[in-house]
Amino acid sequence: MNSLLNIKLPFNHEKNSKKPGPRNLKRSNKVTINHLNELIDELNFVKRYYERNEKIIEGSLIDVYYNDVVPKSNRIVEVLKEKGECNDYIVGARFSEKENHIITYYIPMSALNNSIEKLEKGKAFLINELNGEANSENFDAGDSSINYSKDYYSRNKIRNIIIDCSVIERFAIPDAGELDDIKENVTITLYKTEVQFSYLINTLFKRNEYEGKYRVADENTIIVNPEFYETLRNKVPYLISMTAHDISKVSLNNSDIKRKREVFNIPSPKNEPVIGVIDTLFDGTVYFSDWVDYREEINKYEKENVLNKHYSHGTAVSSIIVDGPVLNSSLNDNLGRFRVRHFGVCTDAVSLTILIKKIERIVLENSDIHVWNISLGNEFEISDNFISFDGAALDKIQKENSVLFVVAGTNDDDINRKKLKKIGSPADSLNSLVVNSVKRDGTPASYTRNGKVLSFFNKPDVSYYGGDYQENERIRVYTNNGVEELYGSSLAAPWIARKLCYLIDVLGYPREVAKALIIDSAAGWEYKQDTYKYQNTIGYGIVPIKIEDVLNCDNSEIKFILQGNITSYMTSNYAIPVPKDSDSCPYIARATLCYFPQSNRLEGTDYTQRELTLKFGRIKDGKGILDINKNVIGTDGEYTDERRSRNEFRKWENTKFISSLLKDSNQKPLKLYGEGLWGVTLTSMERGRNIKHEDLLFGLVICLKNIKNENRIDDFKHACLLRGYIVNEVNIKNKIGVYEKAQNEIEFE
Repeated sequence: MNSLLNIKLPFNHEKNSKKPGPRNLKRSNKVTINHLNELIDELNFVKRYYERNEKIIEGSLIDVYYNDVVPKSNRIVEVLKEKGECNDYIVGARFSEKENHIITYYIPMSALNNSIEKLEKGKAFLINELNGEANSENFDAGDSSINYSKDYYSRNKIRNIIIDCSVIERFAIPDAGELDDIKENVTITLYKTEVQFSYLINTLFKRNEYEGKYRVADENTIIVNPEFYETLRNKVPYLISMTAHDISKVSLNNSDIKRKREVFNIPSPKNEPVIGVIDTLFDGTVYFSDWVDYREEINKYEKENVLNKHYSHGTAVSSIIVDGPVLNSSLNDNLGRFRVRHFGVCTDAVSLTILIKKIERIVLENSDIHVWNISLGNEFEISDNFISFDGAALDKIQKENSVLFVVAGTNDDDINRKKLKKIGSPADSLNSLVVNSVKRDGTPASYTRNGKVLSFFNKPDVSYYGGDYQENERIRVYTNNGVEELYGSSLAAPWIARKLCYLIDVLGYPREVAKALIIDSAAGWEYKQDTYKYQNTIGYGIVPIKIEDVLNCDNSEIKFILQGNITSYMTSNYAIPVPKDSDSCPYIARATLCYFPQSNRLEGTDYTQRELTLKFGRIKDGKGILDINKNVIGTDGEYTDERRSRNEFRKWENTKFISSLLKDSNQKPLKLYGEGLWGVTLTSMERGRNIKHEDLLFGLVICLKNIKNENRIDDFKHACLLRGYIVNEVNIKNKIGVYEKAQNEIEFE
């Protein structure tokens, strides 16, 4: 097998020199008098609603239903504008049943009155100048026959009003909808206005009547009991942006086969890398307890009510991290043992907000740990329209602390289910590596739950072997009851935590590269051909068991890592010397990109605030990069709408996987252009509102496959060296030796 290569390329950093062209109507859009009348009526309804209801907020919260998925460049710019930009008024975004954007704005009442006047002027303009209808032909920006009289505002203003109306389907009062099956506390997020919850409770409700029925999580989020939830729904439904069940539970299936405590020989720990485990309690009498630094994080009341079963789940998870290959020889990953710092944060269930506060503190106080395993989850399904409170919190913690969470994909224990249940939080955390479970034959486990996240993002990320109810499928773990045979996604996640800890703490890769290596190894060449059909249940694929198969590649392949820092609009290199024949290029390629962007839960479906658009392929003079995924975003003379950009090119997703199609036979070599060089570009875009422009680390794993099955890795290394690139071959044994020497304690006399 060929070893993985680390290549240090010089990257160019280019500013954005492109300027947006004039706005115009899309060919498919038109604006009629009837449509404007409907919009005017809807705005008047919104106005009357806020005038006749008790004055709680100073302005008006209003939903704008768009007729498509809209990029920020196609959002309204004039209709709701008073000062600044319309985008400054956005407080949320979600999808309609048609999967079009619904964007919520918080505007002053004066802006609402002005908006009605603007639409009236727009209607007069249509009647007098365009025979009652604006379309892409009679509304062309260069048409000099249109009379832009001052009676209709300025030329730009009236045009923007008409173009805004062409993308608006309707206006409405915000309504987050009711939550089903409420038996326990509910997490409610309020739209961001000048009104804080403390003001609500003092002015709208009788504080004493609801004392003890709510808890404040942050300035926009509260946890309430079912009774108080109904009160809020009845009195201020328009203030409620998001609702979710506030509970996280253990997700593990018990076996009906229990064994006595078997005797295992285990050496004392030395300086092995440490994985953090946040779970239920740990039994300190088990045979591997010397490998676990246990810290209990439960209160006095919880401690008094601890049952024997409360030790089982957490102890089982840690047993896999410490000694999984000994307990399960068929899953030996050749990684040896890992130490664990285990934090017992709950018994069998915990409030999400309490859990997150504990995780924030634990991670901050244990900065030496880079990989954390969380096998707790919500039994309720995630929302299509917002990231959960705990999922968003994990994303924020990872962004701010340079750690990586491995999260179990949660289980569905309903054996009579008629359809797959969606994954539960915090498995909707986009920065985390989310792991679902498969059987030994690679098919989804019987309890598997379903992605996607926000109707778009690819979750789970990967799958691994977590066992199933059949006796020959189960995973052997060690608990307070001795050896047990269990199953659940809780047991798939720690195997991946082992691999990530090895990549980060032993091989020294940043988390962006480690995550990309895991996803690349799971996807391989099969994802583009077949696996993508099952992405909602197994993600990009099943991670190989052996660490060598994660890092190394076939003799006909060249696999290398690029990493760097995004400091400008475009980061590029146009001189990657992929080996070539005299008249053609005998290689196909795939690439996996990972980065950890800033995010904002209050933005709803527009959650990630930074996008890196990846292009990789041959260089063609005058045409730039011929991307292997045929990505046309940002290409001069090409157009793609937002829906296609998201579905095909994964715009706004923080994991990108692109690949050529590997055919069984008759694979034809690629045409050569110029010197036969390949290139890579990463184009950075922000959503544009209050975004801090900061550097962003990325990890990129590229794999080239020779269609003639030739091994030309030496040619590639030589060509890179001739160009002055630094090339390092990853030797696993040498890396382990360096790590072990670095961990030796030095004694001073």
